Amino acid sequence: MGRVHRFLGLTVGLIQAGMKSDERRASYRCDITYTNNSELGFDYLRDNLSRNKEQLVMRWPRPFHFAIVDEVDSVLIDEGRNPLLISGEDNRDAARYPVATKVAELLMEGVHYTVELKGNNIDLTEDGVAHAEIILGTDDLWDESDPWARFVMNALKAKVFYRRDVQYIVRDGKAIIINELTGRVEPKRRWSDGIHQAVEAKEGLKIQADSVIVAQITYQSLFKLYPKLSGMTGTAKTEEKEFLKMFKMPVIEVPTNLPNIRVDLPIQAFATARGKWQYVRAEVESMFQLGRPVLVGTTSVESSEYLSDLLKARNIPHNVLNARPKYAAREAEIIAQAGRKHAITISTNMAGRGTDIILGGNPKMLAKEIVEDSILPFLTHEPPDIDMEGESTSHKGLSKIKLGPSSLGLLAKAAIMAKYVHKSERNEWSFSKAKSTIAESIEMGQTVGMEKLQERLAEEFEMYPLCDAIGLAYLGVLRDCEIHCSAEGTEVKTLGGLHVVGTSLHESRRIDNQLRGRAGRQGDPGSTRFMVSLQDEIFQKFNLDTEWAVMLISRITNDEDIAIESNVVVKQLLGLQINAEKYYFGIRKSLVEFDEVLEVQRKHVYNLRQVILSGDSESCSDQIFQYMQAVADEIVLHNVDPQKPPKTWNLAKLLDEFVGLGGKLLGESFKGIQEENLQSALEQMHGSISVKADSFTLPNMPIPPDSFRGIRKKTSSMMRWFAICVDDTSKKGRYTNTVNLLRKYFGDFLIATYLNAVQESRYDDAYISGIEREVLLKTLDALWKDHLVNMNKLSSAVNVRSFGHRNPLEEYKIDGCRFFISMLSATRRLTVEALLHYWSSPMESDEIFNTEDQ
Repeated sequence: MGRVHRFLGLTVGLIQAGMKSDERRASYRCDITYTNNSELGFDYLRDNLSRNKEQLVMRWPRPFHFAIVDEVDSVLIDEGRNPLLISGEDNRDAARYPVATKVAELLMEGVHYTVELKGNNIDLTEDGVAHAEIILGTDDLWDESDPWARFVMNALKAKVFYRRDVQYIVRDGKAIIINELTGRVEPKRRWSDGIHQAVEAKEGLKIQADSVIVAQITYQSLFKLYPKLSGMTGTAKTEEKEFLKMFKMPVIEVPTNLPNIRVDLPIQAFATARGKWQYVRAEVESMFQLGRPVLVGTTSVESSEYLSDLLKARNIPHNVLNARPKYAAREAEIIAQAGRKHAITISTNMAGRGTDIILGGNPKMLAKEIVEDSILPFLTHEPPDIDMEGESTSHKGLSKIKLGPSSLGLLAKAAIMAKYVHKSERNEWSFSKAKSTIAESIEMGQTVGMEKLQERLAEEFEMYPLCDAIGLAYLGVLRDCEIHCSAEGTEVKTLGGLHVVGTSLHESRRIDNQLRGRAGRQGDPGSTRFMVSLQDEIFQKFNLDTEWAVMLISRITNDEDIAIESNVVVKQLLGLQINAEKYYFGIRKSLVEFDEVLEVQRKHVYNLRQVILSGDSESCSDQIFQYMQAVADEIVLHNVDPQKPPKTWNLAKLLDEFVGLGGKLLGESFKGIQEENLQSALEQMHGSISVKADSFTLPNMPIPPDSFRGIRKKTSSMMRWFAICVDDTSKKGRYTNTVNLLRKYFGDFLIATYLNAVQESRYDDAYISGIEREVLLKTLDALWKDHLVNMNKLSSAVNVRSFGHRNPLEEYKIDGCRFFISMLSATRRLTVEALLHYWSSPMESDEIFNTEDQ
């Protein structure tokens, strides 16, 4: 699409994994930027962790304008459940995980713990708690000084819910997550809350550092930041209400280009998993005899390999496509073959595979494969790395593509040139270099065209133009492949097109529809069949009355391995699927509502960060003055009551807190000042109306240093006084005016003392504003990180309050708001303390720059 946009005069950028900051910045500056969801989310979070303006990559101050989300249901609904997290490391508890794993191995289900599959919950019984405490030699699993409960629960979850080759695979000594929706591995993702470490301990792998959340956002919150949001997908109609309710996005159905002639056969139910897999194998075998291509959708790596073994036993050639690297690396090539006559493909979830299954085969991919097979042996003798390059695609049972004499001649010519280049360069080419050279040559061949390449080859008769020769050979082979694929495609259509077999119902009808949608594309014929067994995980999870179903099946047939297509059974199963959809909708709705609380707080903190980061030194100073006034206000309002006379106020504590805040800087000014001095000053000032905003002081009290020089600082002082006078958030009373004068005096004194210390340091303005920015950001980031941890703990804890007939969401909002207010207050206090401490002895305080975040 980029070519079309560029032709229209627009700039187009692309964001991919592994790109450097400069490349990302340039791409975000374009009119149109293509990226995937996780890159966008992590760029946003990283930008809001950066320490200077130069590190930002997005288009600040307004990075979001209009988003078009491909596979919008997959992104906003399926993946919306998992927040994107950026984590810091915490190594303190690494030794506890292997011990907890041993404890989990000794505990028995039903005796020591109970399992709730639906909510992925585990509860220890009283026996289980006692047993675990005896093994660990502790009196209390929940003892705060020696907390074992979290580790034992995680170890049990890893044992019961996290299965190898289903939720993760082990590769190169690491447990790598498999995305349950796409079936792809996600090497950079880790489970949070210690689950990943528990899985590593279970598998006997090296335990990576525990994670502490530094930044987090869900896809729902991320895409809500766009003023305009749209998307496209083939399977949103079943979730129409959710899109409207959650995102205010109506779903509009676009009619198909050609009528859909796919045949969706009735669901077949089996009492046992064994019966189901035998039937799947028999169905695949019968289709293979006919010559129809088959795509089998499975829900895990484990089940795809189980079916592969069944087919191997019957000598049926097939290809497997799952999260294992040896298969995933050749994904496009496997899909290219999947529509050919006699092709059998076993795949984990097909959502978003990104390549259409073309009946008769994909000529471009097949031509590329033929060129690679012919030329690679002459360019390199290095064997391919199975993990990186994947296992070669199975061609058994597929008809051989007939190449014409001209194509064979061009391939031979390119092979001779490859052999010569390899000999003349003397050094051995690596497999990856040879493969990328062929890929670049093919791309160049498609761009330049056949005639131009022939001219170039004719002109360069003294040279050995390898790339041109490969490009020309590819175009010749492509022509033959197109003829072959077209003929084979017609043959496959007459046989009935692609047959799709689903081996389990998913938790949502949409994911089943995505698999069905692989057949019958663009008006092609095709058929689909789903086979389910009552032992499938979804039925165990949602407590289907399997006994009732088994009894019904045994009435119809004595053989448990026979398929049942009874409407009664199928209706019951589909009803269960709708219940599962409702259950997961409830979870997502709850997540969105809980995340909205954090969303408001995140916006406030990130906007504040951007003001500090992108603003000039004046806006940074203004921020510090606001902090100092707010801290002075808090100290005053905490110790006085405007409804009671000053005699009753806790002025001694007020003075102690204020002096303690500034340490050495304020200690010298207030030496010898007692509660009585402040009391008499307030009595003299009571009833005073006229106040000179830029040089106000209390009688018989220390005079602030004369630092409000210059019109800007005088204006700032007057604005602060005006803000104090119109403040309607604080308590009102007969002595409000006296309280306001106290706030003004202490605020002025704090700011004037700070400005005086800065001026006496003799540092230049750039250095001063650098220190201010660093302190502001470091304090805000540290406390925001703690706040995220607290909010995560709170979201787990508030559910218990429903037992007291209280609404967990309302409780979360109230406590979350309280946490946030106290976090902002602590941020202000710590920032002011750090700055006053720094300027009281700048030479000693370089640790602000030099120490790493603890």
